[in-house]
Amino acid sequence: MAKGKSATRRGERELAFQVLYGLSFTPARDIDDLRRIFRISPDYLARWEGQEPPSHPSGFAWELVAGVWSKSDELDASISNFSRNWRVDRMGRVELTLLRLAVFEIMYRSDVPPKVAINEALELSRQFGEGNAKSFINGILDAVAKALETGGISRPAAAPSTISE
Repeated sequence: MAKGKSATRRGERELAFQVLYGLSFTPARDIDDLRRIFRISPDYLARWEGQEPPSHPSGFAWELVAGVWSKSDELDASISNFSRNWRVDRMGRVELTLLRLAVFEIMYRSDVPPKVAINEALELSRQFGEGNAKSFINGILDAVAKALETGGISRPAAAPSTISE
């Protein structure tokens, strides 16, 4: 990244959200396509201040994007298990993207406390979601976190930080 352009985790989550939201319209075919989509994201490019970004992205935002992309079926199954009267295919793209991102952090990122993942998703929902999205998202994420805490679900043994080549 260009000198002086350190990114906060909140900023990294916002970048990850924007890339993942875009993928809901134009899905990546494979890991190379995912890298390309990430690299041409306007917010990612802005961080490089006109310099050429690396061909293999890295960092927290990339880990989130790659992780959510590679685990989308498992994430959707978890979301479906905890959403009452809502099928995943009927959820709004913003809400589903935020849920996938936060459930990924709750389930696969042991370095992120569930309360932080939930709070960050709610902050992003205020910025990008509809007015009632916050309570919908909070209800599902709270149920996932409580199930993890009480042993109703368990964190996968190997939480991926990046996807293998």
